[in-house]
Amino acid sequence: MVGSFPQTKTAMLTILIVDDSPVAREILKKCLPRDKNYSIIEAGNGQEALEKFCQYRPEVTFMDMTMPVMDGFQAIAEIKQVDPQAIIIAATADVQQKAKERIAKLGAFLHLPKPVTRQGVQNALQQAEQSLKGAG
Repeated sequence: MVGSFPQTKTAMLTILIVDDSPVAREILKKCLPRDKNYSIIEAGNGQEALEKFCQYRPEVTFMDMTMPVMDGFQAIAEIKQVDPQAIIIAATADVQQKAKERIAKLGAFLHLPKPVTRQGVQNALQQAEQSLKGAG
């Protein structure tokens, strides 16, 4: 029917985007699929991310690793204590194997190389959504 709302099988996802750069947060938001109505929450550092995670309980979190106040590594660890099933996508320009291993050991869902691309963000989000469906 023309003019009707699209039918979706799942509720709207809440996404937390964490980066100390407002420009980087904006770029990531622009990479999200335009045909889906996500609820977006933003944080500028790991401490703020932890607070907003506890307040909003997003289904997916995109986390920068290098930030002031509390870095992404510590924020992932803290969020995982609150919710061990949290889906956190670590977005970082650090491609060193040690960093990738540390991210995986902390329990991040996956590593997304920066600078982010539309395809990379959408693939990561698709994997996260599939994981959520499997858990639900």
